[in-house]
Amino acid sequence: MAAQRAADGWEALGDPTRRAIVASLAERPRAVGELADELPISRPAVSQHLKVLKDAGLVTDRAAGTRRVYRLSPEGLGALRDQLDTFWARALAEYQDVVEQDVVERPTEEES
Repeated sequence: MAAQRAADGWEALGDPTRRAIVASLAERPRAVGELADELPISRPAVSQHLKVLKDAGLVTDRAAGTRRVYRLSPEGLGALRDQLDTFWARALAEYQDVVEQDVVERPTEEES
């Protein structure tokens, strides 16, 4: 389930408007109207983007009177971070293997 949510998270972040929403929510929780005031799209469009982000597990919401306030989900973002950490660890391990192989294959000055 976490892997599927992370995959959905990457897909959700593929849209520049949703990335802008996430960047805004990284500063502080916001209502739909606040987000719409910052973006060149309508409130209904912001709501649709927030639904995608919520379905992907990247944001949560709570009722505050007649408004819904959205915030980033630490769990959802943590799943993406875990994937990035895995990718980074693999890349570093591969780089280390290449460097170590190059050192073994490179002749020393005495052998030249």
